[in-house]
Amino acid sequence: MMQITPVEPMDVEKRTIHNQKEEIIEREALDEPQKEAEVQRRLQPWKNQITVRGVIASIFVGTIYTIIIMKLSLTTGISPNLNVSAALLAFIVVRTWTKLVRKIGLVSVPFTQQENTLIQTCAVACYSIAVGGGFGSYLLALNKKTYEQAGVSTAGNPPGSYKEPEIGWMIGYLCAISFIGLFALIPLRKILIIDYKLSFPSGMATGVLINGFHSMADKMTKKQVRGFTKMFSLSFLWGFFQWFYSGQGQCGFSQFPTFGLQAQRQTFYFDFSLTYVGTGMICPHIVNLSMLLGSVLSWGIMWPLIRKQKGDWFPAALPEDSMKSLSGYKVFVPIALLLGDGLYNFIKITGMTLSSMYVKFKERKIRSGESKNNNAIDDLKQDEFFIRESIPTWIAPCGYITLAIVSAIAIPSIFPALKWYYVVVAYIFAPSLAFCNAYGAGLTDINMAYNFGKVGLFLIAALVGKEHGVVAGLAGAGLIKSVIAVSCILMQDFKTGHLTFTSPRAMFLSQAVGTAIGCVVAPLCFYLFYKAFDVGNPNGEYKAPFAIIYRNMAVLGVEGFSALPKHCLHLCYGFFALAVGINVVKDLSPARIGKWMPVPMAMALPFLVGAYVAIDMCIGSLVVFVWHKLNSAKAELIVPAVASGMICGEGLWILPASVLALAKVKPPICMKFLVSKS
Repeated sequence: MMQITPVEPMDVEKRTIHNQKEEIIEREALDEPQKEAEVQRRLQPWKNQITVRGVIASIFVGTIYTIIIMKLSLTTGISPNLNVSAALLAFIVVRTWTKLVRKIGLVSVPFTQQENTLIQTCAVACYSIAVGGGFGSYLLALNKKTYEQAGVSTAGNPPGSYKEPEIGWMIGYLCAISFIGLFALIPLRKILIIDYKLSFPSGMATGVLINGFHSMADKMTKKQVRGFTKMFSLSFLWGFFQWFYSGQGQCGFSQFPTFGLQAQRQTFYFDFSLTYVGTGMICPHIVNLSMLLGSVLSWGIMWPLIRKQKGDWFPAALPEDSMKSLSGYKVFVPIALLLGDGLYNFIKITGMTLSSMYVKFKERKIRSGESKNNNAIDDLKQDEFFIRESIPTWIAPCGYITLAIVSAIAIPSIFPALKWYYVVVAYIFAPSLAFCNAYGAGLTDINMAYNFGKVGLFLIAALVGKEHGVVAGLAGAGLIKSVIAVSCILMQDFKTGHLTFTSPRAMFLSQAVGTAIGCVVAPLCFYLFYKAFDVGNPNGEYKAPFAIIYRNMAVLGVEGFSALPKHCLHLCYGFFALAVGINVVKDLSPARIGKWMPVPMAMALPFLVGAYVAIDMCIGSLVVFVWHKLNSAKAELIVPAVASGMICGEGLWILPASVLALAKVKPPICMKFLVSKS
């Protein structure tokens, strides 16, 4: 029988302190040179924080995530926040690089959190062009296929109001609209980051993670790297394996009738996509459940019932993909949900922003004479590093005005329908809108750039008129959204740099380099998808649902409600009110009730795409839920790495799959499921 000797609490405390002291002494003895080098690196000027290997790693990571984001944009329209994932992959790439260099006997410069931050910033700026460049929305909405889907006979969609994607004009357009956002909020970075102390949750999370990677917690980092590597390999091999059975048409594991053939016809099935499962693991549970609710409402109830009204609500002779037939309801009802949710949040965030700014202004006046000695030492250090190498004030107005003039000349040459004076007016109002958006994102982590872009789309389309309003509205939406989105992303990255002691100058340059890379890489990736796959086919894998939604938003701005099929307007009113009502209840009810209210924007996504994406993402949520029940601490640590590996692995398989498709190499097997004959 084991005898347990009681121990006094003081003895436990003494032993714990003694053990901790021994660990600290040993660690300091081993790592003192590294710690001194780290301090010196923190004090180095911004030029020394930028390295050649960092730029190469940024191009590699940015290209991978551009391919992943492009696939997500062209299939579901969902673009999860991958900042943390990009920081993790950057860490893995450079650590692998340094190990290989050391093995061949070469000296490698130590990998710091500053370099990690700059790689992450550059990579995020690169793939953000794929997110905000409109390849799955307003830019693709300009092509002929989407123009034909919207109905060429309508007054707001006149003949010839389309522009086919070409690499040359896409690169020129993106360069004209993407760089100017970098200069919009530079003079206000100190106010947003230091004076107002906005949290920018995504930027803060990335900064904390990067600091964790470069701390003493090697065991934690190794677990994350191991989890990422395993799932990356498995996901890539799974994508390769699935390809053999995908054949032509509706073939392969992506068409597996999980719940039966009848359910599959209503898009209720699991398509074995690890990309969507990984995305579901990253997205909050309520987003995934909202998508499932939207799937049940649309594909489970509404579309079967509306289909039965053929001959009454819409002509029986019309095909279902006509905007005057079932597709009209599939497009305009989610538009109503998106507009209701966007308008409510726009007003809410604007109100919160103005209210918070007023409170902060009053606090600054009250505390203007107080000493700063009450601030934490770490905060003071971060503030000092952030301010020390400031960006010259003259750069912002000079850069903004110069690029605005260039855009006012270049954009009308690409889109003659969008006159130069519309461009000038947009750039006059853009900085104030960008500040409101960045402030709101700092409070809530919600980037409202798309909602500003939609407002611009409606206004420009209505002002230009029926002949050229659609093209002008779509091009103008990208112009407005880009300035607001890029400036917000830069502020989020400045928050990351503030936490990791990274120079703002180096971060600004890194963001500019990433934007330049993205303006070239994103159109090339899109063109690869566009030529290799049937992009925009409503019955195919790459449905690009937001392209037809944006096109019809522009048509709606030109025509008004006459573009809607019978009873569609009443349904739109109802779902607009539903979106507003859900948000009101969520904000006014207790937290225990509000947290279960669905997200209208997430509900709208499956209306056009299908239910299978929601099922994939809910499986991702289920995995996270079970993992937390079994081992919450491990799940908190490993889930982001595992999810990133799943997304990256299958996403990277798209590159060889595209090359095979362009080379006319077809999968050897078509796995299909049919009804058995009695």
